[in-house]
Amino acid sequence: MNQEALQRVPTTMRVVDAPRASDAVPRGVEIRGLTKEFAGGYIYRNFDLDLRDGEFVSIFGPNGCGKSTLINVISGLMPMDGGAVMFKGKPIAETKLSYVFQNYRDALFPWMRALGNIQYPLKLLGLDKKTRDRRVEALLAEFDIRIDLHRYPYELSGGQQQTISILRALITDPEILFLDEPFSALDYEMTLFMRERLQHVFMKRRNTMIFVSHDLEEAVQLADRVLLLTRPPTRVAEMVPVDLPWPRDAKSLSNAEFVAIKSHCLDVFSREVGRGP
Repeated sequence: MNQEALQRVPTTMRVVDAPRASDAVPRGVEIRGLTKEFAGGYIYRNFDLDLRDGEFVSIFGPNGCGKSTLINVISGLMPMDGGAVMFKGKPIAETKLSYVFQNYRDALFPWMRALGNIQYPLKLLGLDKKTRDRRVEALLAEFDIRIDLHRYPYELSGGQQQTISILRALITDPEILFLDEPFSALDYEMTLFMRERLQHVFMKRRNTMIFVSHDLEEAVQLADRVLLLTRPPTRVAEMVPVDLPWPRDAKSLSNAEFVAIKSHCLDVFSREVGRGP
């Protein structure tokens, strides 16, 4: 980083050029030699990455860099062409995972009421109705969420539908929660509300969260660290720590340190976009 850029970064912020295994304390997600090819070209080629257990990581980068592809491969939704993914030293397939999709309207079952949607993963696990009801009641109380769970998805607002999706993802208490641009279809007022709600979830649960965003403000507001990616074949441009206190409400978005971190991330992003395809 040049001297001018360094002057814009707060002294409380540490920027590294690439993640190191020694950074992963406690041990979390370890990606080694990830290779993924599309249409004869590499999205990822021998890609390595370490993420700490219990941290919130936002992923941001140029269009086509493979943000969603990365979490799809890590989660096992998409096969990789090479490499391995581990969590706490065990294969990712042995890890409890949940996923919140971008299109919540398609992700929820329209023929099920909100309660049925939330309980569905527990039903797959074979838990009886009494246990399922108790788990949902405890989850709602934990996060102080008041939604009429006897309504069908189409009777709920967009924010309520996405809240149901997040509750369904959390009901099994996953070790890793993947979120793929979950607020992109919401208006700005609801987006701000949902960002604060997700922070509340994270602060209480401390699940490892891996969040894909196309909104830099959102990526910085929610993260312990922002993973900035390059154009394909994709590598880590920088891993930027966000050393700001939690929770981060709308007022924090104009905080000088927040603005400086966001500006630095924008500089890195602009540099990578300028490299061209």
